[in-house]
Order: sequence, then structure tokens, then C-alpha cells
Amino acid sequence: MGLPLSTDATEAGLEAASAAADDPIGQRVAHNLLRLRGKRNLSLDGLARLSGVSRAMLAQIESGRSVPSIKVLCKIAQGLKVSVAAFLDDRAFDGVALLPARESKRLVSGDGAFVSRALFPFDVSRQVEFYELRLAGLAIEHSAGHAPGTQENLVVAQGVLEIAVNEERFLLGTGDSILFYADQAHSYRNPADSEAVAYLVTTYAERLD
Repeated sequence: MGLPLSTDATEAGLEAASAAADDPIGQRVAHNLLRLRGKRNLSLDGLARLSGVSRAMLAQIESGRSVPSIKVLCKIAQGLKVSVAAFLDDRAFDGVALLPARESKRLVSGDGAFVSRALFPFDVSRQVEFYELRLAGLAIEHSAGHAPGTQENLVVAQGVLEIAVNEERFLLGTGDSILFYADQAHSYRNPADSEAVAYLVTTYAERLD
């Protein structure tokens, strides 16, 4: 059984402390609160002043002994200047991630004709991925089918691309887009002699992690 709640915690809508130690949501909130507070170099007292949530209550939440109500979580989020979703995320993401081009993860074909650059944090799996694709003139890139239900949504930003899905072929010019199931063999071909650039969103049928 968890520790009894203080009076101010009860008034603020804190859930029963017994909900906590083995509750994965509570533990995730606790971990993210500690991470976000540390990132901003805030003490518990400092966060209490910014959020209007008592130090005792913050300590209980951060230790994983209590799960906050939405109302309390909103107040803490406002104090930290983050989204409420930042407390539920298991990817150490607090609402903004800057991805400098020079640090982007790039996948390059053996001959260097095809370059795929991840436009999202590449360190963890996710349900939706966003890429920049560059294909040299007259080059072709083949892809085996992905997991069942995977979809690809591609838009050509520069040049032309021919997309082949099994036996069917589609020619896209600049600004054209296409959505297709990518759980089957497909390819990208550049029929021109200048580089083609496209942006691709890959959506998996379910979360990968």
C-alpha cells in the first residue's frame, strides 16, 4: 500500500497513492517529470512556485508513489512549459526536437545513387517515419515489401519519379504525390538525367516498439 495523501494533495485531485509503484503510466510520468525538471535545473520548490502544485505533491508524483489527475498534470506542464503529452511519452521527447541537417541519419545505396535522410529522431522505432529521398539521374532503387499494412505517402519536390508497385507503374512530376501499400515489392526510378528529390512518410500498421 502506498503512502497516505496529504490534505493539499487530496484537494488538488491527486489519485490514491496506492495506484503507483507498479503502475507503468505512473512510472512513466514520474520518470518524465524528473527528466524535465532536471533539464530545466529546477528544484522541487522552484517547480512548485511555477506550477502552483505543492512540493510534497510533486515529490510523491516524481517518486512514483502517486499518479496525478489531469488537472494537476496540466498545472505542472504549464509550469515546465511543455505539453501534457510529454509526461506520457516513453521516448524522452518533451515537445520539440531540433534535428540539424549535418546530424541527420542517412542511408546510402552501395553506388551512392540513392540517399534516404531521416527527418525524425532515428534512435527509436516509431509508427510514423518521415524521410527525404534523393535519387541520381537515371538511377533506380528497389525495395522489398515492408511489414503487413505499411503505407507510403510520397510527394515529388524536384524532378520526376516513376513509382512501381508490383507490375503497376506511376509517373510523378514535381508536386505530384502518391499513397500506396508498401507491404509489397516496389521501386523508385528516376527517368531523367538530373537528380530527383522526394519526401516520404511511412506509416506502419502498428507501433514497432
